[in-house]
Amino acid sequence: MGRLWQWALVGVALGVGIDAIAPAVAQTASPSTAPSAVVSTLAEIEAAANAQDLDAVMALYSDGFDSDTSFDHSQLRQTLETLWNQYSDLTYDIELLSWEAVGPDRYTVETLTRIEGRQRRPERELNLVAEVTSRQQLEDGQVAYQEVLTETSRLTSGTTPPTVLIQLPDTLSAGQTYSFDTIVMEPLEGRSLMGVAVDEGVTSEDFLAPRPVVFDVLNAGGLYKIGTASDQADQRWVSAVIIREDGMLVDTRRIRVMDE
Repeated sequence: MGRLWQWALVGVALGVGIDAIAPAVAQTASPSTAPSAVVSTLAEIEAAANAQDLDAVMALYSDGFDSDTSFDHSQLRQTLETLWNQYSDLTYDIELLSWEAVGPDRYTVETLTRIEGRQRRPERELNLVAEVTSRQQLEDGQVAYQEVLTETSRLTSGTTPPTVLIQLPDTLSAGQTYSFDTIVMEPLEGRSLMGVAVDEGVTSEDFLAPRPVVFDVLNAGGLYKIGTASDQADQRWVSAVIIREDGMLVDTRRIRVMDE
């Protein structure tokens, strides 16, 4: 099986649009008071992304663009191109949450991006829903830096994909042991259930590299895993992949490991 959750990078790629322990931007202002420069930049990004106009999107990111996971301008372009080759009808909705002026034509903004899309394959149709909250530095009408604060993505296929309740911390301390529980809400009723938990780094290499996985038969109606956070600051994508005869679900969450 290839990496069905490659779409998760959509959040990193266009997270203009979330971590509970991230410090709030000082003295942020209401979205309703945002200057036209901020509103127009976000509107242009949203329109270009919905049109899948790669050149137009990249023109709104500075040549020196950087991010908290070290995605640069060229990696962002490559990632978007790969993603849009797979999903031809993605829709983006960008909501401004707050803003702050930090200098002439320089702003810090926090946004929530909602993404929906569909990928049609010969053997199945995949449906994507994702939400990403992030913080950006805007300079002269371009995004210069981006930090993803929270990210949740869900990919489904089949007539009746499993409904799940997921219990996973948003943030961890370095070296902390944690539980990752994915509970399937519907009774098995004789149906077979298979699944796997996947933990990956949030980098361009992780996004582009295929990774086969081995599924386990789930007899207890869900996935119940114990993990240990890395011993230094990090960001991880943690995914639950659940397959049933009538549908499939891939739920991916970003967790942050904080170095105390």
